[in-house]
Amino acid sequence: MALYRAAAAVLAGLERGEGGLKSLVYNSGFPHVRQLYALVSETVRYASVLEKLLDGAALLQAEKKLAPQLAKVLVYDLLFGKGLKCGGRWKALARRHRARLEAELARMKVRHKVSRNEDLLAPEKAVSASASQVPRYVRVNTLKTCVDDVIDFFKRQGYAYLGKAVSVEDLKALSGKKFLLDLHLPEVLVFPSQTDLHDNLLYTSGHIILQDKASCLPAYLLGPVAGSHVIDACAAPGNKTSHLAAILKNKGQIFAFDVDPKRVATMSTLLTRAGVTGCQLAQQDFLTVDPRDPKYSRVTHILLDPSCSGSGMVTRGPGEEAAPSAERLQALSGFQRRVLNHALSFPALQRLVYSTCSLHQEENEDVVQAVLQEWGSAFRLVTAFPSWPCRGLAAFSGAESCLRASPTETLTHGFFVAVLERCKDGAAAPSSLPAAAKSPQPGEGTETGAAPKKRKRKKQSVK
Repeated sequence: MALYRAAAAVLAGLERGEGGLKSLVYNSGFPHVRQLYALVSETVRYASVLEKLLDGAALLQAEKKLAPQLAKVLVYDLLFGKGLKCGGRWKALARRHRARLEAELARMKVRHKVSRNEDLLAPEKAVSASASQVPRYVRVNTLKTCVDDVIDFFKRQGYAYLGKAVSVEDLKALSGKKFLLDLHLPEVLVFPSQTDLHDNLLYTSGHIILQDKASCLPAYLLGPVAGSHVIDACAAPGNKTSHLAAILKNKGQIFAFDVDPKRVATMSTLLTRAGVTGCQLAQQDFLTVDPRDPKYSRVTHILLDPSCSGSGMVTRGPGEEAAPSAERLQALSGFQRRVLNHALSFPALQRLVYSTCSLHQEENEDVVQAVLQEWGSAFRLVTAFPSWPCRGLAAFSGAESCLRASPTETLTHGFFVAVLERCKDGAAAPSSLPAAAKSPQPGEGTETGAAPKKRKRKKQSVK
């Protein structure tokens, strides 16, 4: 029942205007923030439908001690979610009224002449066809297990494994209890969009990470070798940090920063569950970190995923702007330029990935262009993942080296990624670097459909 109480509290905070959905979820203290975020955002999406159901079934009149926010959460999960997972009196209460609620839902569909629950939503709140196609992506945590063992585990749970995807169309066709190996990332499995794995043993034990495919790109493309010293500059909630640790095989050092104490606490819990070691968490604004501190003298790789408008996220909540004002974009891009400049000032830095979950050029290509101009010939853009279908907007020469992701073209959240490398002495001005001109990095030479190398089974895999 803790999940439903936490969701009801977040709903109440939203209604009182105490903050946006994301900040209220992170400040709730609930350990599974993604599960809470998903439940609240979907409850908000169906709010108008739920209010009509509660009125039509007279639930609040019959249960006077039931808070409206808790009622909405319970009814959402009962009728539109995966069914109530709680026990005790709340489950008994929901069962007492289930027939009446289902009858009222059926009457609503008849009145609106629709057959699907989704069709009851107002057009501006309905999920677009492209967004609803975004699958459930699962990153295998190689610190604890391997891809083969996770596949075997799901097969024993009744899922049908269809092999490696060949195209994005394969991902669109997924349904039921079927899953694929992703066509681009060798440690990502793909399930139908409605698959809920928050209660699965593999998730609760940290053997898998529920992470959108686009969000896996930054660490993958940074590709530090084992033993490297790496900074995750704006790290919470920690999925990218745990991905970096897996790439490093827990060999090396990660410095992870976030200014919010509650987000740092959440990140600590996630990293512990994922089996991450060799990571120093710091509740600190990355802009206050001294690049000349001897502690960071061996930092060669930086992952920078700064605060942004979040306009690429498929599911949005109240208090989060879908179309930020020009003033808001100017403030964000100014901050992003400052933090990118700061990251490039670390003396031993060789490779940096800059990423956002924004669709706006002002936060993406414009930031990268401005900073590269300031640094002259010291850094250049690298063309990573040459066959990735979405490229940067042609805002400047070399912008096509950047990556973009979107629900329509890549079946992911909207995302932007740029890979920067320090130039050799006497190198030309910043420009894209053809993949053939250097040794293959992650995402270069492995994205063309070749099957990933089979991994040795590890003793820690879940049986």
